[in-house]
Amino acid sequence: MNSSKKEKVKASFKTFSVSFWTLISRVFGVLRDITTTYVLGAGIAHDIFVVMLKIPNLFRRMVAEGAFNQAFIPVLTEYKSTKSKEELKSLLDISFTAISSLVLTLSIIFMIFAPIIVLIFAPGFYFDPLKKDLAIEILRITFPYLFFISIVAFFGSVLNSFNIFSIPAATPIAFNLSIIVGATFFTEYFQLPVLAIAWGVFIAGILQLLINLIPIIKLKLIPKFKLNFNNPGLKKIFILMLPGILSGGIIQINILVDTIFASLLKTGSPTWLYLSDRLIQLPLGIFAIAAATVILPALSSSSATNNVLEFNRKFNWAIKFIFLLGIPSSIGLYFLSYEIINILFLRGEFSELDVINTSYSLKAFCFGLVAFMTIKILNVGFFAKQDPKTPMYVALLSLFLNVGLNWLLAFKFGYGHVGLAIGSVISAIVSFIVLMFFLLKRSILVLETQSFVFLFKIIISSLGLLTFLTAIHMFSSNWIELNLLIQFISLSAIILVGSSIYFGLMFVQGLRINFFRE
Repeated sequence: MNSSKKEKVKASFKTFSVSFWTLISRVFGVLRDITTTYVLGAGIAHDIFVVMLKIPNLFRRMVAEGAFNQAFIPVLTEYKSTKSKEELKSLLDISFTAISSLVLTLSIIFMIFAPIIVLIFAPGFYFDPLKKDLAIEILRITFPYLFFISIVAFFGSVLNSFNIFSIPAATPIAFNLSIIVGATFFTEYFQLPVLAIAWGVFIAGILQLLINLIPIIKLKLIPKFKLNFNNPGLKKIFILMLPGILSGGIIQINILVDTIFASLLKTGSPTWLYLSDRLIQLPLGIFAIAAATVILPALSSSSATNNVLEFNRKFNWAIKFIFLLGIPSSIGLYFLSYEIINILFLRGEFSELDVINTSYSLKAFCFGLVAFMTIKILNVGFFAKQDPKTPMYVALLSLFLNVGLNWLLAFKFGYGHVGLAIGSVISAIVSFIVLMFFLLKRSILVLETQSFVFLFKIIISSLGLLTFLTAIHMFSSNWIELNLLIQFISLSAIILVGSSIYFGLMFVQGLRINFFRE
């Protein structure tokens, strides 16, 4: 096997390794949501918990996993290729000191001023004394998670740069298991069950830190506290990072804006929106985030060596990969939204009405799934070229558009939580169009003719899947009358047949397994 084929096989293995562990993590995430909805339903406590957890998660994905990760990896890759081991280790030490100090300070400030944070991010809770007190308590328990997980994200970036992808991808399993254990075994020790779940978040941060520390020790890259603001590598990271705080967290910013508005809607709205977002995150995480995680170091390396042809080939492959899996995922989730939510969550305190309302917002999110997924890859292209400003401006446009659409659709037109989902979808589609425009205009991306042919084949195969699912809905019996086992078997069969139809049509049109070895 020649070196080129070996590299393709390695890239394929890395992508699917990340996808596999992300899939396992997302499965445990669904089990976590099943557990919490069983205990809390779609009531006030669950609404407050999901909104308060969004706040540290937003800053985690913006500052640590988003902006810092996308700024740090290209610079670290450059140092690995062009600098000495001593300079590389110095960059690691200085970067660790900077990010840990920044996030620790942020965590302390947010815990001290928790009432003001609740007012800003969940105004609907602030003016209700009971909701306000519970929100403040949950925020103060869960916000230290930001510090722990930011260090985890730093370690994950280092591991990814050294081509270790599986451990960072598998780490969120510990987060989900910790919450499941808290909700299952410790709620009886608290006056309010939601507090046991909140402490599960705190413990999860410590567990994830320990998991990622082990491979860092094996690599002999344990960072030391070392501050040097004049380090050129650190300067470059922060130059890339500051505008990336917006661009790297575009989806999370919009989702948080949705959550803020949802706190002003009727009880249950934040939970319905949260659960539908979680289901959209399954294909988004398994495919888009996995592909972006693997492709960023690859594109950064091609950019650092000025290999334009290799950069463009990998970029085209990543976009085709997203469309290949994103379009059928959105079709499947749209047509099977009620059935999936019914199987997963209809038990305990979660009612039939909650299932219906959650399915409405999930259907709305499906129209933007491909845009959500592709934005991840397009942003990677800009960051690999060390240009975070363009995604920042697009993120600002999306943010303002989303705020306006939220008010218009949720309150003016009265669509409630579904209007919030539609607003996010429209904002994402606009962002996708603008990002693609600038990538093509600046020749960062040159679309291959084969990519257009590939898209046409996807459309043909998707029509076959669409026809099958439409027929299933027309001739299927009343789903709610079936017992849980029959529902699960039926849904599994539908997914299996639908996938076979879609990929069968793709293979008939020429898709081969070597596509996944790119």
